[in-house]
Amino acid sequence: MSELRVVVVEDHALTRVGLCATLAAAGIAVVGESGDGAAGRDMILRTKPDVAVVDIGLPGLDGIEVTKSLRALKSPTHVVILTMVDEEADVLAALAAGADAYCLKSGEPERLIEAIRVAADGGAYFDPRIAHIVLRQFTDDRGRQDVSPLSSRETEILRLIADGVGNLEIADRLLVSLGTVKSHIRDILIKLSAADRTQAAVIALRRGFI
Repeated sequence: MSELRVVVVEDHALTRVGLCATLAAAGIAVVGESGDGAAGRDMILRTKPDVAVVDIGLPGLDGIEVTKSLRALKSPTHVVILTMVDEEADVLAALAAGADAYCLKSGEPERLIEAIRVAADGGAYFDPRIAHIVLRQFTDDRGRQDVSPLSSRETEILRLIADGVGNLEIADRLLVSLGTVKSHIRDILIKLSAADRTQAAVIALRRGFI
């Protein structure tokens, strides 16, 4: 497997240095770093890393706007959003922007490494504390649920996606081929009218399907 290439966009210099050191120690190549949102976005577009680790609170363009801009420009780079606190408004805005993974800065470094690897593999990663916010926000207060269009296997796969499990690990856990997993995910996206895995997980949480 080729070395993962990552850009780090974080405005606090000491935090940025620590992040870069953590990634390097894990064998992940940091191909660029920036303390500014607009400059960071341009660096991502220029260097085309596998993953961008983006702080949500950046000067100029914040992390949400950076993510929106990358998605609008069809960048293939996956985005891991970093947040200082688990504020619902920030988490939900990041979800809507189309980020692939969500980590709290207060978490263990291993959690960020896992998020990067899952995102690079095409999966969606939710810090457990953030996943709880999403579930609490989107669960119908009256306890009502729509009728799910998903099969039991599709529901199982979508739960794993929401837990941050990548496609290869899903295939290993379910004892099926990677192609089968991708086929199920394609069907999930169609059934939920979702653009990507992250959006599918959010829709399923909101409707009570998982």
